[in-house]
Amino acid sequence: MPHLDEGAGGPTPVVSVSPVVLPAPGRGEDLQVRVSAPTTGHELPIIVFSHGFGWSMNGYAPLVDFWAARGFVVVQPTHLDSRTLNITPDDPRYPEIWRFRVADLRRILDQLDLIDAAVPGLSGRLDRSRIAAAGHSWGGQTASMLLGARVLDADGVPGEDMSDSRVKVAVLLSTTGTGGADLSPFAAEHFPFMSPSFADMTTPALVIAGDKDQSPLTVRGPDWFTDSYHLSPGPKSLLTLFEAEHSLGGIPGYTVTETTDENPERVAWIQRLTWAYLRSALYPGDVSWAAASAELTNSTGPLGRIESK
Repeated sequence: MPHLDEGAGGPTPVVSVSPVVLPAPGRGEDLQVRVSAPTTGHELPIIVFSHGFGWSMNGYAPLVDFWAARGFVVVQPTHLDSRTLNITPDDPRYPEIWRFRVADLRRILDQLDLIDAAVPGLSGRLDRSRIAAAGHSWGGQTASMLLGARVLDADGVPGEDMSDSRVKVAVLLSTTGTGGADLSPFAAEHFPFMSPSFADMTTPALVIAGDKDQSPLTVRGPDWFTDSYHLSPGPKSLLTLFEAEHSLGGIPGYTVTETTDENPERVAWIQRLTWAYLRSALYPGDVSWAAASAELTNSTGPLGRIESK
């Protein structure tokens, strides 16, 4: 097992505050977020993290804890599809939940002053010039919209551009692929908005996919989850994880029952590689990504492979 903390620095204590409530007129209820931050350091970069379908601000501790302990402030919204809110398909907001999701991330960026003031000891420590987006599954599609991905309508015409220039880089984990004929009948009926175009997704991103992630949402195989890499312009990197399924070894949480491929070593690699990618993308000259990539490639029986463009 590699020493995955090497180069990442030792972890520092983390403070996590929730719920921080952000006013959200027109949403039906205010936006609740969790904020996790290191107790030391200044000019801290920011990650906004979009959860997968049904999750909440309380998920994804393996990633959030790691990132926050190594210098990032992580902000996690609870989207309207969260099981904690119990919004049903007959709710008038339901067909537009994907739009509300994107708006949630933008609202966080709009209200960083409120977030800054709500967390004890955080005031004045945010670096607003270094902002990343991240997301898992449906959260990956949500985050991708801030990078320039757009939803195609029934005629294949791209919808509005929801990109946000404040987001400099992203990590897209198990992100859903193209729609249309690639969707299963179930997905086509229930998730017609799951029809992204990545042609204008110009912001740098690390795409992470499992080569055993067979989804009921698509008639294709696990390669569906690499579309955001292959169908977008560079610069992008793709981390393909061998034998990984949708939870990528357990990133949604510790001992989460929906994890079908529990693998702590795989999660450790994801922690290190995502941290390294974001560091090097946000800080020109930082060599963390090159070092971590080489370590994965040169490891005995590597758990995955990396390609870039």
